[in-house]
Amino acid sequence: MKILYIYPHPDDESFGPAHVMSKQLREGHEVYLLTLTRGGATKQRKRLGISYEEMGRIRTAEMEEVARVIGLTGLTILDFTDSGLKETDPRELERAIREEIVRIEPQVLVTFPVHGISGFHDHLVGHAVVKRVFEELRESMPGLRRLAFHTMTEEDAARAELFPLSGSSPEEIDCIVTVDDNDIEISHRALDCYVTFKETIEKSRIKDFIGHEAVFEIYGESHDPPLGDLFDFTG
Repeated sequence: MKILYIYPHPDDESFGPAHVMSKQLREGHEVYLLTLTRGGATKQRKRLGISYEEMGRIRTAEMEEVARVIGLTGLTILDFTDSGLKETDPRELERAIREEIVRIEPQVLVTFPVHGISGFHDHLVGHAVVKRVFEELRESMPGLRRLAFHTMTEEDAARAELFPLSGSSPEEIDCIVTVDDNDIEISHRALDCYVTFKETIEKSRIKDFIGHEAVFEIYGESHDPPLGDLFDFTG
């Protein structure tokens, strides 16, 4: 089957579900990633003393290395304004996302939950536009069957020290995917590709949060007990 992850920035996938992507590829699924910006607005560029454009080029190259490390089936990087999605015409975002979904024809989409985990407005806008396109397309694309949100448990979110995070309650979690040690190792290697973010990666202790269970909400569905696979349509 095919799954398309849609995120605003380079590194969202590695701070998030890279270990799940690894497992899905290992199980023979096609895993695609669409990123809406090149990530040029990160505060790291000021520390490094480089321009928005140059930072975007660097982060694009880092993300392309991530795609090789994980073994992604496909990677598309768009050039909407980083940290500016709230000022971007949502119809333009929807059009670009729609085109990628139609091209790939995935069964499952994944993006941020409604709280965006970190609360960053780019994450919130991304959630809204992906949900809007999903609702529109599933009427004409019967193969598009599920929209999921990779999230954190409330317990893990409470452990964060670098900045406040939001998690999902046990009642909101509809799928728990179990990964193995190799998948976790690949996710660590993916994070290491972001050399410009090394300081943040270390200070956030993100690698300590990447465990053997990854949790998801599923839009419009309720599963108790949670599913064990995003491609399980029988529950």
